Amino acid sequence: QVQLVESGGGLVQPGGSLRLSCAASGRIFSINAMGWYRQAPGKQRELVADITSGGSTNYVDSVKDRFTISRDYAKNTVYLQMNSLKPEDTAVYYCNADITRISAVYHYRNNYWGQGTQVTVSS
Repeated sequence: QVQLVESGGGLVQPGGSLRLSCAASGRIFSINAMGWYRQAPGKQRELVADITSGGSTNYVDSVKDRFTISRDYAKNTVYLQMNSLKPEDTAVYYCNADITRISAVYHYRNNYWGQGTQVTVSS
């Protein structure tokens, strides 16, 4: 099974910065898109940013010019640099990847999720 391991969350004051990372491991043939989602208490999970295999990026309007998503293709890792953090950014952040994995019999394409990492922005 493919696993996505996240790190980099924590407690930070408003205006501070954090850098999240997510590394995919397992029997991976290829990775198409990778992205970050977040979910605050009592709210639906929302897309924060994603990046395609071609390098195109997309951001939710509330984080534009503050967050930057990037990808290390050789390490199967995606990053989210978060600057000028606001209390409204407080949530559990989840990594997602569209992955084609290889088995002894066939290839299979599916979406995979990390366990989530807590980001808390508070004074």
